[in-house]
Order: sequence, then structure tokens, then C-alpha cells
Amino acid sequence: MTLIKNLFTLLTLSLLTFACTGILPEQKEEVQPQQKLEVQAKENGDAHSYANIKEIKTQHLHLDLEVDFNDKIIFGVARHTMLNMGTDTAIFDVSGLDIQRVTIGKTNEVETDYIIGEEKGEQGAPLAVQITDTTTHINIYYKTTEASNALDWLAPSMTEGKVHPFLYTQGQAILTRTWIPLQDTPANRITYSADLTVPKDLIALMSATNPTEKNAEGKYHFEMDQAIPCYLIALAVGDIAYASLGENCGVYSEPSLIEVVKYEFADLPKMIEAAENLYGKYQWEVYDVLVLPYSFPFGGMENPRLTFANPTLIAGDRSSTSVIAHELAHSWSGNLVTNATWDDFWLNEGFTVYFENRIMESIYGKEIADMLALVEFQELKHTLAKMAASEHPEDSRLKLDLDKRRPDDGMTDIAYVKGAFFLKTLEDTVGREAFDIFLNKYFETHKFQTLTTEEFISYLNKELLTPAGIKFNTEEWIYENGLPANCKEISSNRFELAEENAKAIAEGNTKQLKSLQRDTYVMQEWLAFLRTLDGQDIDTNLMAKLDAHCEFTHWGNAEIAEEWYGLAIKTGYMPVKDELEAFLMKVGRRKFLEPLYEALIAGKHEGLNKEFALEIFEKAKDNYHAVSATTLREMLDI
Repeated sequence: MTLIKNLFTLLTLSLLTFACTGILPEQKEEVQPQQKLEVQAKENGDAHSYANIKEIKTQHLHLDLEVDFNDKIIFGVARHTMLNMGTDTAIFDVSGLDIQRVTIGKTNEVETDYIIGEEKGEQGAPLAVQITDTTTHINIYYKTTEASNALDWLAPSMTEGKVHPFLYTQGQAILTRTWIPLQDTPANRITYSADLTVPKDLIALMSATNPTEKNAEGKYHFEMDQAIPCYLIALAVGDIAYASLGENCGVYSEPSLIEVVKYEFADLPKMIEAAENLYGKYQWEVYDVLVLPYSFPFGGMENPRLTFANPTLIAGDRSSTSVIAHELAHSWSGNLVTNATWDDFWLNEGFTVYFENRIMESIYGKEIADMLALVEFQELKHTLAKMAASEHPEDSRLKLDLDKRRPDDGMTDIAYVKGAFFLKTLEDTVGREAFDIFLNKYFETHKFQTLTTEEFISYLNKELLTPAGIKFNTEEWIYENGLPANCKEISSNRFELAEENAKAIAEGNTKQLKSLQRDTYVMQEWLAFLRTLDGQDIDTNLMAKLDAHCEFTHWGNAEIAEEWYGLAIKTGYMPVKDELEAFLMKVGRRKFLEPLYEALIAGKHEGLNKEFALEIFEKAKDNYHAVSATTLREMLDI
């Protein structure tokens, strides 16, 4: 890999950080020659990891850690049980960690030598450990630092209860290495266990077996017996309550929210049943959802056994539950069958968006599912237009090349929605029955495995297209820019009617305007309505009339709020300013922050422009997780 080769060339020329145990300086070159580091690292097949997993790889990880809210650190030991194919060096990924010592051995630990290379941005550094060719147990003693970007330490003021602090992790794509030293590539699946000590008035939860109530000692044990990629190791610590929704599912949240969360996600058992009816038995025993504080940067994160969810999903009317259907679908696509590298990210997300839509269709009907798909397709077209004019138009391909770039650069609508429409088009071509048979076999054949795009193409041809004698433009969909001409088209009369009403109101139809009420549409229709207005020539007078009829500025649904605030920025509708600022100060979900900051940066109205964006960011930056803050700093050029 070019990235890894360049890194180790630099390491050879630069000063390395050595941590040695009684070894004389003249012996250090013998401990770990840089040439060996280069050779081992570049052969792992993942441009975003230094780990030499083809020579030695973790099979099980045990964490023995203490969570210290006073100093905002996690400290302890990561114990790796490894499959050693005969190497004398084990390379791990680390970033923002204070490595204190490394030992080898299971019961009688012996200190060993190690080298930490120079940190290179988000990718971090290689931690190369000296071992013997029979070593199978490596123990890394460490503590986190302020640079551990997976960790979001929240003061009580940033929680719903305002009394206790809160901590959560976000590991995808390559941030798990900022709180655990490990081989941070999705190509290597591991089991893990943990013993955690936390403040006695808080509870700890992980993507593993979980307690449902606090204990008096503040000590918790966790087991994840199914092998997962490291980005799915997750932790949350806080004042958290639990409510059951059924035999194998429930919800966690801060105590004051537990009843509204329970109501909002009441359909979760139906979703699990629908998913199993489509693509086979749920493989993770329990499916729980934890609603985090507002700083969480995503709508949801599919940590196995414990999906993390953003409180913006709590709309009061269950209108945003498709996100939960999405995270549940990840229990098959992403968690059960995983992209081997971040260049293959569409294998996780394209399948999941497709599967999510099938779950929603099963429970709520085709009309709702089609409107959800149309909302996503609108977002895809917007992304495609931006990419075509960008410095990376090739990012509109499903198979990416993110060498020398951040994996997050590939987390766009391309992977999610173009990927889903590729599968929808396949389904339309071969027929739903045949496609469902194919997908069931796909998940069963590759469960608890990782897959590259090329391996998927080979499997698709062998199991579906070739036996049926079907020719399909797979290569065009995956390796070429843009959207192929044979992309499946979806239509919705309700969606189109909402768009027509928006155009009529923009043209001055007062009768249509006066008939407008909040309950006129479901959320997807409102999104179609507002997005259509965005393409019309409207002024602040019409904005005021719309606001008077529907109170958009004070609407509790975050999806609708984001569209309305964007429209207000474009038209210069100043009455939203205070609510917009409050929204951007409170919400950390990147999906909402990016378009609103982008609109402000391009804003032409005094008070709703880049100056205002910079002012808000300066006040809000500590409320955002590093994932969102990094994206916004790049946008604001600060």
C-alpha cells in the first residue's frame, strides 16, 4: 500500500518513540528493524491500518479498564489472545494513547520491547511489539488522552438529567484505536470480553452482554462471543435506565426519557420479526437500543446487541423509526457480513438501506416505503451533482479508493443510496423471489466473515446472474462515476401531490396555503413539500405565512426542522435565527449540521451567513463529538 509504504519510509528517517525495558540503546536496531515494519505493514491489504494480520492477528481481546470521570481518562490493560503464524513482531494501531508498558505471556507476564511510530493524523501510528514466533498473548498497558477522539466526555449540563456526567464511544471508521490499542481493520473479526470499573452511581454498557440495572460496586463484566470487527466495540457510561419491549429486545436511556423512548420504539419487536422473515434468524441473541445525549454524531450506530441512537429520533409520532430499522438491518449487513476495507463500505450500507426499506414495507406498507426511498433518492441526486463538480468525482463510484484519505470521506449517499438502488435494480431485473433467495444464501454463506467488492461480484455472478443467464451492468454500477441509466425508478402519488401543492403555494395559491396544517402530511410528504419550495422563487412574506400556519420554526421533528432552517437561511427569514442557533448548539448529528453550516457559509443575508456560522461553532464546538467537529472545521476552513 502506498500510504503505508510512505509512512514507514518517513519513520525510517524520523525520530521514533522508543519504550524499552532495560535494553541498551545499541540493541534497539536489532529489536525491530524498520525495513521489517515496512514489509509487514504494507501486506495487510488495508490502507487505513498498520496491523500485520497476515502474520499475527487477534482472536480474542479482554479489557480490564477503569473509567475516571475526574481526569477524563480510561486506563488499564488490553489483553490480546493471538493467532501467530510464526512472526517475531506484532503490529497494532494506536492513536492518542499513552502506552505505558507491554508484556507477553498469559500467566507469567514478561515485559517486552516496543516501538511507536510517528502519529500521522487520524490514522495514528503503528505500535510494533517484539515477540517470539510462538507468542500468543500480548498485554498492552495504557491510558487514553485528550487526543482519544472516540471518547465523548459529557458534563452533566449536556445530559437530559443535568446531574451526572456521561461517556460514550464512537469507533467507526478508525477511531477505536484512539481508546484501545488493537489491530483496527475490519478484515479481522474478534471476540471480546471486558471488566470495567466505573463510578458507583453510574452504569456501564457495551456492545456485548449487558446489565439492566446498576450494582453497588460499579464493577461490570461483559462478553461478546460472536466475532465482530473492532469498529463495533462500543462503550457507554452514565445514569441509564432500561425498559423491556419484548422477549429479546429493549431500550436504554436516561431515566427521565425512558417512557417516551419506550413509546417511540414500540414497533421494534415487529421489525425484528419482519427482518427474520426476510433474511433469516437474528444471530446476536438480544437487540437493545440506547438513546444517547444530543452530541452523538450519527442517527444511529449498529453496535451489536446495543444500537446507539440519537435523541433526534424521538419525534413523538414514531416518524423517524426507519433509522432503527436501518440499524437493525445492520445485524445482517455490516455486522454479520462486513466490508473487508473502507473502500468496500457500500457492502455495509447499500445492503442495509435496501434491507431497511424492505422492513419498512413489510410493517408500514409499500406506499410509505416508496416515499422513504424517494426522500433518499433526492439526497443522492444532490450528492451526485456536488461530486461531479468536486475534486473527487470518482467518489460517486461504489468501489472507492481512499488511499491517503480519511475513511469518513467515503461515508456519503453513494455507499448508502446508490448502493441500495443498485440492489433494487438487481431485484427488479431478476425478480423479488429469486433475489430474496440469493440474499438469504448470501448472508448464510458469509456470516461472521468479511468481504471485498470483488468477492461479492464473483459470488453474485456465480450464484445469481450466470445460472439465470442474465446480463447485468454490474461493473458500470460499481466502478464508474454517477448513476447508470437502468437505475430503478420509484414513484409515489402522495409524494408528487405534496410537490405540486408546494409549487402552487409558491405561485400564490392562497387556497392551498390556508388548507395547510401540520397533520396534512406525514414526515416524508413534508420533506417533499419543503424541498420543492427550496427550488422555487419564494420570499420572506411567504415564509412568514407558512410559519403561521404550521409553526415550522418550532416544530419538534428534527428532519423537518433541518429542511425549514435551510430554507430560512436561503431566503433570509430572520425569525428563525434564535431557534436555528439553539438547534445547532444542541444537536450534534452530522446529517443535520453539515447542510445547515453549508447553507450559512453560502448565505447572502446579513445575520444568516458565514460570520454567524463561525460564531455558533465557536460556542458549540465543545458540544460536538470529534467526528462532527472535524467535518465542520474543514467546512469552515479553521
